[in-house]
Amino acid sequence: MTGEAPELSLTRRYRFSAAHRLHAPQLTDERNREIYGKCNNPFGHGHDYVLEVTVRGRVDPRLGRLIRLDEMDRLVRGVLLDHVEHRNLNAEVEEFATVVPTTENLAEVAARRLARAWPSAFPDGPARLERVGIQETRNNIFEVSAPLAENGETDANQVT
Repeated sequence: MTGEAPELSLTRRYRFSAAHRLHAPQLTDERNREIYGKCNNPFGHGHDYVLEVTVRGRVDPRLGRLIRLDEMDRLVRGVLLDHVEHRNLNAEVEEFATVVPTTENLAEVAARRLARAWPSAFPDGPARLERVGIQETRNNIFEVSAPLAENGETDANQVT
C-alpha cells in the first residue's frame, strides 16, 4: 500500500459479572425506591456486563496491526476487570465508596482508569483510546468518550 493509511477503529468486548445496590445515602429510603426501583433492593442484585473498549488510529505499517490485542487485553484486565469481576461494586471498588454504582458511573470509572493507564502502556502505539462503553442489559449501553475521561470533564455523580 502507498500513502498514509486511513484511521480506523477497533472495538474489543470483555465480559464480567458484578453485583451492586443503587442507593444514594443523602436521599430518603422512599426517594431511593422511587428513583432506583428494584435496583434499590437492600440485598443488591447482579449483572452480566459487556465492556466495550474502542481504540482509533492508523495501522502500524511494520506489523499490519492497529494495536497488539494481547497487550490491550492485559491492560484492560489489570486496571479494570481484575477489580470488578465477581465483586460487590458498593463494597469492593474504591470509586464507589461515596458514589452510587450506577452503570453510568461504572462506565465513567472504567474510562478514567483506562485513560490514566493508556499513555504509559502504549507510549509509542498508533492507537489511542477513543470510547468506553458498558452494556448493562440488552436495552442499556452507557458510553463515555475517552478524551472526556482523561480531562475529568464528565460528572455523572449528581443525584437530586
